[in-house]
Amino acid sequence: MDNAILELGDTVVTPWKLIGYFGILLFGGRWLVQLIASRVAGRPVVPPLFWYMSMSGNLLLLSYFAFGINDSVGMIANLFPALIAAYNLSLEARSRRTRDALLAVQTRPGFKPEQ
Repeated sequence: MDNAILELGDTVVTPWKLIGYFGILLFGGRWLVQLIASRVAGRPVVPPLFWYMSMSGNLLLLSYFAFGINDSVGMIANLFPALIAAYNLSLEARSRRTRDALLAVQTRPGFKPEQ
Protein backbone atom coordinates (compact mmCIF):
# COMPACT_ATOMS: atom_id res chain seq x y z
CA MET A 1 0.00 0.00 0.00
CA ASP A 2 3.05 2.28 0.12
CA ASN A 3 3.78 1.96 -3.61
CA ALA A 4 3.29 5.15 -5.58
CA ILE A 5 0.31 5.07 -7.91
CA LEU A 6 0.77 8.66 -9.09
CA GLU A 7 3.61 11.17 -8.96
CA LEU A 8 3.04 14.86 -9.57
CA GLY A 9 6.34 16.66 -9.17
CA ASP A 10 7.38 16.17 -5.56
CA THR A 11 3.96 14.84 -4.54
CA VAL A 12 3.70 11.05 -4.36
CA VAL A 13 0.21 9.55 -4.11
CA THR A 14 -0.06 6.11 -2.50
CA PRO A 15 -3.17 4.03 -1.80
CA TRP A 16 -2.94 5.13 1.86
CA LYS A 17 -2.94 8.76 0.79
CA LEU A 18 -6.03 8.13 -1.34
CA ILE A 19 -7.73 6.71 1.77
CA GLY A 20 -6.70 9.83 3.69
CA TYR A 21 -7.89 12.15 0.90
CA PHE A 22 -11.26 10.40 0.75
CA GLY A 23 -11.56 10.61 4.55
CA ILE A 24 -10.90 14.35 4.44
CA LEU A 25 -13.41 14.74 1.60
CA LEU A 26 -16.13 12.98 3.62
CA PHE A 27 -15.27 14.70 6.90
CA GLY A 28 -15.15 18.15 5.31
CA GLY A 29 -18.07 17.54 2.96
CA ARG A 30 -20.39 16.89 5.87
CA TRP A 31 -20.54 20.65 6.44
CA LEU A 32 -21.88 21.17 2.92
CA VAL A 33 -24.61 18.59 3.67
CA GLN A 34 -25.46 20.44 6.88
CA LEU A 35 -25.55 23.80 5.08
CA ILE A 36 -27.91 22.50 2.39
CA ALA A 37 -30.21 20.82 4.94
CA SER A 38 -30.36 24.03 6.99
CA ARG A 39 -31.10 26.18 3.96
CA VAL A 40 -33.90 23.84 2.89
CA ALA A 41 -35.40 23.78 6.41
CA GLY A 42 -34.90 27.49 6.98
CA ARG A 43 -33.33 26.80 10.38
CA PRO A 44 -30.20 25.07 11.71
CA VAL A 45 -30.49 21.32 11.08
CA VAL A 46 -28.04 18.45 11.50
CA PRO A 47 -29.27 15.62 9.27
CA PRO A 48 -28.31 11.97 9.91
CA LEU A 49 -26.16 12.03 6.74
CA PHE A 50 -23.91 14.55 8.53
CA TRP A 51 -23.14 11.95 11.22
CA TYR A 52 -22.70 9.09 8.70
CA MET A 53 -20.21 11.20 6.75
CA SER A 54 -18.48 12.20 9.99
CA MET A 55 -18.15 8.59 11.12
CA SER A 56 -16.99 7.32 7.72
CA GLY A 57 -14.48 10.13 7.28
CA ASN A 58 -13.12 9.63 10.78
CA LEU A 59 -12.71 5.88 10.30
CA LEU A 60 -10.86 6.42 7.02
CA LEU A 61 -8.63 9.06 8.61
CA LEU A 62 -8.00 6.82 11.62
CA SER A 63 -6.96 4.04 9.23
CA TYR A 64 -4.67 6.42 7.36
CA PHE A 65 -3.03 7.73 10.54
CA ALA A 66 -2.77 4.28 12.17
CA PHE A 67 -1.63 2.16 9.23
CA GLY A 68 -0.58 4.58 6.52
CA ILE A 69 1.80 6.86 8.41
CA ASN A 70 1.70 5.59 12.02
CA ASP A 71 0.90 9.02 13.50
CA SER A 72 -0.47 8.89 17.05
CA VAL A 73 -1.40 12.59 17.05
CA GLY A 74 -3.63 12.11 13.98
CA MET A 75 -5.17 9.00 15.52
CA ILE A 76 -6.06 10.79 18.76
CA ALA A 77 -7.36 13.84 16.87
CA ASN A 78 -9.78 11.64 14.91
CA LEU A 79 -10.77 9.21 17.64
CA PHE A 80 -12.84 11.64 19.73
CA PRO A 81 -14.99 12.92 16.83
CA ALA A 82 -15.59 9.30 15.74
CA LEU A 83 -16.93 8.46 19.20
CA ILE A 84 -19.22 11.53 19.15
CA ALA A 85 -20.52 10.59 15.70
CA ALA A 86 -21.18 7.01 16.85
CA TYR A 87 -23.09 8.28 19.87
CA ASN A 88 -25.20 10.64 17.77
CA LEU A 89 -25.96 7.88 15.26
CA SER A 90 -27.16 5.68 18.14
CA LEU A 91 -29.43 8.52 19.33
CA GLU A 92 -30.78 8.92 15.80
CA ALA A 93 -31.51 5.17 15.54
CA ARG A 94 -33.29 5.18 18.90
CA SER A 95 -35.34 8.24 17.92
CA ARG A 96 -36.28 6.62 14.59
CA ARG A 97 -37.45 3.43 16.35
CA THR A 98 -39.60 5.46 18.76
CA ARG A 99 -41.05 7.52 15.92
CA ASP A 100 -41.83 4.39 13.88
CA ALA A 101 -43.49 2.68 16.86
CA LEU A 102 -45.64 5.74 17.56
CA LEU A 103 -46.66 5.97 13.92
CA ALA A 104 -47.58 2.27 13.89
CA VAL A 105 -49.90 2.77 16.87
CA GLN A 106 -51.46 5.92 15.42
CA THR A 107 -52.21 4.30 12.06
CA ARG A 108 -53.76 1.17 13.57
CA PRO A 109 -57.46 0.73 12.61
CA GLY A 110 -59.70 1.95 15.39
CA PHE A 111 -57.05 4.18 16.99
CA LYS A 112 -58.55 7.20 18.71
CA PRO A 113 -56.28 9.78 20.28
CA GLU A 114 -56.98 10.63 23.92
CA GLN A 115 -58.92 13.87 24.44
